[in-house]
Amino acid sequence: MTTITEITTDLQFPEGPIAMPDGSIIVVEIARGTLSRVDPNGSIEVIADLGGGPNGAAIGPDGACYTCNNGGFIWHKSGGGLLFPGHQPDDYSGGRIERVDLATGEVSVIYAECEGHELRGPNDIVFDAQGGFWFTDHGKTRDRDRDRTGVYYGTVDGKHIAEAIFPMEAPNGIGLSPDEKTLYVAETPTGRLWAYQLSGPGQIDQNERPTMMAQLPDYHMFDSLAVDAAGNICVATLITGGITIHSPDGADARLVPMPDVLTTNICFGGEGLNTAFITLSTTGKLVSCNWETPGLALNFLNK
Repeated sequence: MTTITEITTDLQFPEGPIAMPDGSIIVVEIARGTLSRVDPNGSIEVIADLGGGPNGAAIGPDGACYTCNNGGFIWHKSGGGLLFPGHQPDDYSGGRIERVDLATGEVSVIYAECEGHELRGPNDIVFDAQGGFWFTDHGKTRDRDRDRTGVYYGTVDGKHIAEAIFPMEAPNGIGLSPDEKTLYVAETPTGRLWAYQLSGPGQIDQNERPTMMAQLPDYHMFDSLAVDAAGNICVATLITGGITIHSPDGADARLVPMPDVLTTNICFGGEGLNTAFITLSTTGKLVSCNWETPGLALNFLNK
């Protein structure tokens, strides 16, 4: 197994890591309902109390942090102390995209619906070079049914949001190829990674069919993702626990194991973006490790 370094073990179901230029890592704590900052020494500072279920995060063109809030979960703790998310809670607060001022902690909601349809469980987010952002809506699950959802594109001024892909099966991780001509979307329950060709900012090429990338043989589910500088798609993988690395041509996939069945997200930082920061959510850990390929520099963060 890859040698990992534990940065902290005290997070409440961490996700959405962002490796900041100052060496700190911003994460969401879904169970705590916060956007938090983890210093290299492992200390944790709450940036903003968002409530609900903050799930994904990215730095926008104005330097603010934009978060996907899924509205909350019912939480279950195993006999061994592991934390697992469940169905939609009675106090579900609605899906939304939020803007957080990192200097003041001020929070504002910029989107809660699209074309008359409420956002249900926004999950993961990525900015393109034009300053717009793609995000997935994972939806919410109840005892006998779940939401049908898709992928959206929005602008930070709160004036434009559009449904780009519908329907999908609980879309989760989302990312862009290095040339930003391909959008990658991971579905959780199917364990599938899809590649969509783009015809322009916020535009799916309707003349091209999506491609299903190579799949691993074992039962697994997919969570969030990041792309490396070589164009490989690194998808956090549930059940088997680890990071699945997909080649950009879609032909190959292999698993880098991690010690948590809910390995939920990955980002890149450090010198040359050679360090992977990974959220191990049931155990509340943020860990790091040397990665075989440098990460892809992100718009408005380290590009």
